[in-house]
Amino acid sequence: MKIAIISDIHGNLDALRAFSETYDELWVLGDQVNFGPQPREVVEIIRDRADIAIQGNHDHAVGFDDDSRWTPKFRAIAEATRRHTSAKLSEEQKLYLRELPLAVQAVREGTRFQLVHATPSDPHYGYLLEDADGWAAELESVDADVLLVGHTHMPFIRRIGNKTVVNPGSIGQPRGGKPRPSYAVWQDGAFELRSFDYPIESTVAKLEALGHPPEVEAELVRILREG
Repeated sequence: MKIAIISDIHGNLDALRAFSETYDELWVLGDQVNFGPQPREVVEIIRDRADIAIQGNHDHAVGFDDDSRWTPKFRAIAEATRRHTSAKLSEEQKLYLRELPLAVQAVREGTRFQLVHATPSDPHYGYLLEDADGWAAELESVDADVLLVGHTHMPFIRRIGNKTVVNPGSIGQPRGGKPRPSYAVWQDGAFELRSFDYPIESTVAKLEALGHPPEVEAELVRILREG
């Protein structure tokens, strides 16, 4: 069995369309919307193709019109793009985002998985990078062999005791100086991180046509081009 695991698409339809991996199942770890220019199309594709999808903080914020926990660093960008996202989505799509589960447990070929967008203790906003000390404490509450997370946009595979934490990185807003979208594949009991190219300048042009405040537009474009 082959499972493709993606996260943090953020309304970037060009990147999602360039994702060409074959799979038996597609799992999506949250944040389908916000930041990017084409949230409606992204939501429709994920609704159609994903075998499992969970709720990220931006899915929640758009679905419930609740951005109360966004950090000051990203608030201006998140608020501006949420207005665009909310205007583009239908009420049915917003209901879909509201009803996405916070966490899912699944078993495939004897391997137990737990899926959550950020961390088990704070599913929407917990923020732990690969080398963070907090992973051991987070895993104490995880009744699974593998914990799958997103949110940071930084891919990694880390073994801690008898458990594995995997972050596939981001499809729509890669970070860490690497603008290529990344994802994870689980096959024959093993994980692999993969990445691909997509037409970044096409997404940039679509963003620039939206009329966001100049400082918001500049930061969104910088992230896309530089990672």
